[in-house]
Amino acid sequence: MIAAPRLRLVDGVNPVTRLAAAMLLTTPLLLTVDWVSAAVALVVQLVLFALAGVTPSALVARTWPILIAAPIAGLSMLLYGRPEGTEYWSFWLARITDGSIELAVAVMVRVLAIGLPAVLLFMNVDPTELADGLAQVAHLPSRFVLGALAGARLVGLFIEDWRAMGLSRRARGIGDHGAVRRFATMAFALLVLAIRRGSKLATAMEARGFGSDQPRTWARESRVGRLDVVLLVIAIAIALLAIGCAVWAGTFHPVWS
Repeated sequence: MIAAPRLRLVDGVNPVTRLAAAMLLTTPLLLTVDWVSAAVALVVQLVLFALAGVTPSALVARTWPILIAAPIAGLSMLLYGRPEGTEYWSFWLARITDGSIELAVAVMVRVLAIGLPAVLLFMNVDPTELADGLAQVAHLPSRFVLGALAGARLVGLFIEDWRAMGLSRRARGIGDHGAVRRFATMAFALLVLAIRRGSKLATAMEARGFGSDQPRTWARESRVGRLDVVLLVIAIAIALLAIGCAVWAGTFHPVWS
């Protein structure tokens, strides 16, 4: 298992601030489809992540699903995107033109610019600290926050349960035949186990007063400070810089146009 690298510049930032920064950074990038804004945002992000201590190997290890999804999204736009300009190749509904190439590059870079910060900002966040922040800083209902925290804590158990079921079936000689059937039966068994465990956990939490409407106290205080403000300012600055460069370059293309 690969250990999550530490982000030196954001280790002391509140998890709620990280969530807000990711939203402030990525939301403006969803308002336009052009390669300039996405490229500017991505370059600045990579520089900041390098300064924060993220090595290339750690970047690939933590964001490989996004690195795979980006070319796939670009390929679909390349074949079925905007048919404008010179046509280079066509087959039935698929057409590669100047417009589709530009759209493919824009979509591929945009997926990276939106996905990378969302993953890297949360790769070493403790679920309990996030729950404390959501309840104390964002003032979300404690019943919702504690329920979500309990569910997040059980995710790791599902992986262990799946592994244990696979080993037990193999020990009984029924784990090496029929991959599709084995997956379906194990998935159903895991679903039943999850429902039973969830019901017991809900009953136990209700018995201990987690469902009460009375104001709760918290063992650890969640605070925000100057680092939180700095991160939010950086996120807003990157978004404004990216959109501003797109407008200056004349490539700004709102999604609704």
